[in-house]
Amino acid sequence: MDRIIYFLFAVLFTISFVGSVYFGIVTKEDLDGGHKRWYLQPDRSEIFFDPRRAPAAAVYHFLTAIMLYSYFIPISLYVSIEIVKVLQSIFINQDINMYHEETDKPAHARTSNLTEELGQVDTILSDKTGTLTCNSMEFVKCSVAGTAYGRGITEVERAMAKRNGSPLLKIGKDHVEDGAVSPRKSTVKGFNFEDERIMNANWLFEPHSDVIQKFFRLLAVCHTVIPEVDEGTGKVAYEAESPDEAAFVIAAREIGFEFYKRTQTSVSVHELDLASGQRIERSYKILNVLEFNSTRKRMSVIVKDEDGKILLLSKGADSIMFERLGKNGREFEEETKEHVNEYADAGLRTLILAYRKLSEEEYKTFNEKFLEAKNSISEDRETIIDEVTDNIEKDLILLGATAVEDKLQPGVPDCIDKLAQAGIKIWVLTGDKMETAINIGYACSLLRQGMKQIIITLESPDIKTIEKTGEKNAIAKASKENVLRQITEGKALLTASSTEAFALIIDGKSLTYALDDDVKNMFLDLAIRCASVICCRSSPKQKALVTRLVKFGTGKITLAIGDGANDVGMLQEADIGIGISGVEGMQAVMSSDVAIAQFRFLERLLLVHGHWCYRRISSMICYFFYKNIVFGITVFLYEAYTSFSGQPAYNDWFLSTYNVFFTSLPVIALGVFDQDVSARLCLKFPLLYQEGVQNLLFRWRRIIGWMVNGACSAVIIFFLCITALDPQAYKKDGKVAGYAVVGATMYTCVVWVANCQMALAISYFTLIQHIVIWGGIALWYIFLLIYGTMATTFSTTAYKIFVEALAPAPFYWIIIILVTISALLPYFIYNAIQTRFFPLYHGMIQWIRYEGKSDDPEYCHVVRQRSIRPTTVGFTARSLARTNPLEDRKERSSSHR
Repeated sequence: MDRIIYFLFAVLFTISFVGSVYFGIVTKEDLDGGHKRWYLQPDRSEIFFDPRRAPAAAVYHFLTAIMLYSYFIPISLYVSIEIVKVLQSIFINQDINMYHEETDKPAHARTSNLTEELGQVDTILSDKTGTLTCNSMEFVKCSVAGTAYGRGITEVERAMAKRNGSPLLKIGKDHVEDGAVSPRKSTVKGFNFEDERIMNANWLFEPHSDVIQKFFRLLAVCHTVIPEVDEGTGKVAYEAESPDEAAFVIAAREIGFEFYKRTQTSVSVHELDLASGQRIERSYKILNVLEFNSTRKRMSVIVKDEDGKILLLSKGADSIMFERLGKNGREFEEETKEHVNEYADAGLRTLILAYRKLSEEEYKTFNEKFLEAKNSISEDRETIIDEVTDNIEKDLILLGATAVEDKLQPGVPDCIDKLAQAGIKIWVLTGDKMETAINIGYACSLLRQGMKQIIITLESPDIKTIEKTGEKNAIAKASKENVLRQITEGKALLTASSTEAFALIIDGKSLTYALDDDVKNMFLDLAIRCASVICCRSSPKQKALVTRLVKFGTGKITLAIGDGANDVGMLQEADIGIGISGVEGMQAVMSSDVAIAQFRFLERLLLVHGHWCYRRISSMICYFFYKNIVFGITVFLYEAYTSFSGQPAYNDWFLSTYNVFFTSLPVIALGVFDQDVSARLCLKFPLLYQEGVQNLLFRWRRIIGWMVNGACSAVIIFFLCITALDPQAYKKDGKVAGYAVVGATMYTCVVWVANCQMALAISYFTLIQHIVIWGGIALWYIFLLIYGTMATTFSTTAYKIFVEALAPAPFYWIIIILVTISALLPYFIYNAIQTRFFPLYHGMIQWIRYEGKSDDPEYCHVVRQRSIRPTTVGFTARSLARTNPLEDRKERSSSHR
């Protein structure tokens, strides 16, 4: 918008300069030509009209013209926009359709500066856990000592069965019908595990019962959970940093290992004794807690049991934990890896559990180094701590793996489908395994059947062979070359098949090299040509870097959405940050621009409020320029008519009150209340959102069009008023219209035209808009009456102008009617032709509504297909791809040629 203001300043200086040069020339000719403008009395003039000092007079006129034509510059526009944006934010906050009743959380726009950008989002970068999913973890399955336990069926497994067209789901040795509820739904929150081999203390009779005991004991001890015991019932509730930790502790309790007490130095657990099968109390002294972070991807505790044994208990991501196993701790490695991959395929989040025994001497040495590192005040303190913990967290003995389900939030597939139809690209940035992310992608319709996948990973045998050498430089060089080769191959694949849909899936290791300065542009070029992008195993820093790359690389509006502290960097890097007020605290919300309770509300936030806000702000700014140009050009034309004498067309108070009283409220009402189509149709036809993405309503062509419209209206008003009032009689007594009458009549026409133009431009009338539009015109007459009764020293040329000169003259009212109609006629004709023959997206939908076809399923389906491309994701595009209507249309169009 600033460039438009600069443009208007250039116009202002240009016409002021041209007028001043002309004024100087004409003033000089008054000396040579015998006072052509005798009424200015140039022979008696000191400076302004003095022919002998024409250059100085031109300079003075230039300064006068700058002040006189300053009405071209909409100074109040910025204030009006801020008022409108605040009111738009209030409407977002008050939208009952974005209120989440379960958590009692409405949408909350935390800033009012970005409302119009909500309607221009090109790319959404989303976290997965807690954003697409509920972040309400349920312990579903586990693998202990190479044996898989748990018979539950996940949402992703059901989606996979439907995708493959299989009526059965194969779970281990069991075959369960799709749709059948195999295990009963547990009444314990966080625990949905069912397996008779483990439940009800039956694990005591399993072949590896000692490993099972260590497995669940680790879950009960290795955490930072705080227990809260109800004194009345004796039941224990848990306060955990994350839903995962709570689910693990609850699972351990349900199996028979109840964590019930924590002090600063110990944890206490009720557990089943392996020998006697009786419930006993055990206490473990906490020696050290090695906390989880996004770099370590694991958490460990060092404890001393009642027998004096020192144990290191550790849990973490499989990509980290398997490489830390000792030679004697890999007994169940292959089976566990197989189970972990199966769990990932089922959309489950997995953690590897392992432990080791420490000798007193070994622990003493570690503890000294650990305390020294923690007490360090150097810049690389964290690096030193990581090095110390790395040395102790090795030679681990594998126990097994946990698998928890994080179900999709309600409405996520529908929301992604609508956003995809709107032409918005969707990227998912997650820390999950690739298999988990892919299957969640299918479940939420981000990926669809038949979509080709470009997978960039460093899990190839060649890279693994080089990694075994341990040479960091060789590994980095080979990895980067491998990633570069895969990106190049992916681009070649896209070029060879431009009509097919591709999905790009890249893991965290590969992303590290893809974000290097000399590779990132190639990676971005590949990514933006894909229908969907999934970045797996990505750290918070990588999420932020990817967001920055998309933001600056594409130059378009990016939106990031997340729910946890690890998403803060991503939210701050994006143009718009959306925080999900979920269960991971308020860090994401506090760093966001808009807070919502669930991902599905993003659909209404963007497609309804985003579209409305963008359209309202765009129309409001265009109209602001229109009304100022109408007013400013009539002032300019009158001054040109008077040979640039510096005489304003209007009374001083008329000039001052135009933007304040008579035309300000209608434009604010437009920015707050106007709707081109209803919320229902915005959601029904997501194609409408493309008006904002393509910036159709605020491009130079449209802005210049409104300026030209304003210039046409001003020319029509001026010349019709001048022609009608000069020189014929204005009143019954034969008097002609004087300067005051011409100015007041022309000003009345400007007020009428500016407000009626608003009435023509509005698509959705409310009572408030009727009041401010017609009230603005009425206020002008009231002002004219009151102002005209004041003393002449104050009212000057407007003294009783309305009562004595304007109102009694029928000619005045006839001029108002004819001039208003004539000035609005060009816009009306243009708008009618465009709407009927060259409609924009909103024009098409308005015609559908006008013709009563908005509820015709077949007709709406045809219109909706216009937003579907071969690369569009979502279940609508998936069903269309199945019937290939796009190919049919392509073939038909080629046959017509």
